[in-house]
Amino acid sequence: MVKVTIKDVAKEAGVATSTVSRVLSNNSKISDETKEKVHKAIDKLNYKPNAIARSLAKNKTRILGVILPSEAQDLLVNSFFINAMKGMSLYAQSKNYYITYVFTKENETELESIKEIINTNLIEGIILLRSKENDQCINYLKNINFPFSIIGRPEDSEGILWVDNDNFQATYNIATRLIEKGHKNIGFIGAIENLNMSKDRLNGYKMALEVNGMSINENIIIHAKDFTEDEGYICTKKLIKHNELSAIIATDDVLAFGARKILKEEDIDNISLVGFNDTQLDKYQTPPLASVNINADELGYHVTRLLIEKLENSECKCSHFIVKTEFIERESFI
Repeated sequence: MVKVTIKDVAKEAGVATSTVSRVLSNNSKISDETKEKVHKAIDKLNYKPNAIARSLAKNKTRILGVILPSEAQDLLVNSFFINAMKGMSLYAQSKNYYITYVFTKENETELESIKEIINTNLIEGIILLRSKENDQCINYLKNINFPFSIIGRPEDSEGILWVDNDNFQATYNIATRLIEKGHKNIGFIGAIENLNMSKDRLNGYKMALEVNGMSINENIIIHAKDFTEDEGYICTKKLIKHNELSAIIATDDVLAFGARKILKEEDIDNISLVGFNDTQLDKYQTPPLASVNINADELGYHVTRLLIEKLENSECKCSHFIVKTEFIERESFI
C-alpha cells in the first residue's frame, strides 16, 4: 500500500502543499471554498496527517521528558520511581500529553541526559525527580529558559515549579515517637548528602532530639553513598558497633532492607527500624517494616500538573505543592 503524502493531497485539490498545511492547522486566512476542496481531497485519498510533524510545525509536541537517575533502573526494588511515574502518566494522559522517560546512564550525568533530550526538539518541558545543593540541572534549565518542574524542594525556589513532602516534619515526627517510646539512642542512615530531601530529613531528626533535650551523637549518624540495600547493610554494620543503639531511622526503605539483613545475621531483634516510601515489600519483611508513606504517585501527579499548567498558560495560584505523608506503623516499630 502506497502511503499518501501531503503533496498528493495538494495535487488532488489543486493547491500548494503550504495551503494544505494551513488548512490542517485551521488557519483563519484560508477561504471556506479552499478548505472544502482540501478536505474533499483528504477524504478521497484517505490521508492521515503525521501527528508529530504537525506538532513540530506548531512547536507543540505535547511530549514531556522525565529524567530518571541511574538508580531508578531497578524499578522493582525502589518503588518510589515507578509510583511517581504512575502519577505523572495519569495526569499527562488526562491532558492529552505524552511522556518519554530517560534513564541516566551510569557513565553520564543527569545534566548530559537533559542536554541530549532537549537537542532532539521533541519535548516541551522536563520533569526532574530530585534537587540538590548547587544543582547544575536546575541552573542550566533556568539559564536557557526551558520549562521544567521538579520533585524536591530547590535551594532557591524563585521562579521554579516544585512539589515535595515536608521531609523535615515527617522525620521530626518519627524521631519524636521513638523518643516517646523510651528510645534514647536513635541511629540515622541517610544517603547522598547533597540532596535537599536528605538534608531536610536529617535536620528533622536532629531537631526532635534537641527539642526533647537529647544530645546529638554524630557517631550514630551515617550517610550512605546511594539508596541501595548494600549501602544500608554496610551502614548498619557500623551502627551496631555502638552497644547502646536502640533504634534506626533509614531515609529509604531500600536502606532499611539492608539494615534488616545485617540485624538478622547478627541475631539482633531489639532495635526498632523505620524506613521511608512504604514500598509493597515492607509488609513481607520479617518483621514487617514500619515506614513513612510519601505518596509518590501524588508527587508525580502534581509535578506534572504544575508543568502542564505552565505550558498551557493556565492561571495557577501557586508554584509549588506539598504532598502529605503518613506514618505506617508495623511490627518493626518497637
